[in-house]
Amino acid sequence: MSAEAGGWRPSLPRSVVLRRDRVRDAELLLMPERAVLLNEEAGRILRLCDAHRTVGEIVAELAEAFPGAPVADHVPEFLARVRGEGWVR
Repeated sequence: MSAEAGGWRPSLPRSVVLRRDRVRDAELLLMPERAVLLNEEAGRILRLCDAHRTVGEIVAELAEAFPGAPVADHVPEFLARVRGEGWVR
């Protein structure tokens, strides 16, 4: 079953923090004993993972902001992948 079909509302676990690194001008995902430097797109997606929006709502919001971008394909795949990494729940 796809993440979207289940009505999944992704969120960051309590142990994971998304921060803006002003020095690098980039998003950082901070986890216990690990930090990940994110590209702009990944940071934008993860900022929308607030446990209130479903994957479908995240896709719709990004599709509106970026018409013509393949967000309907890429966002659910990205979220499923980072869910497996423990970055979102």
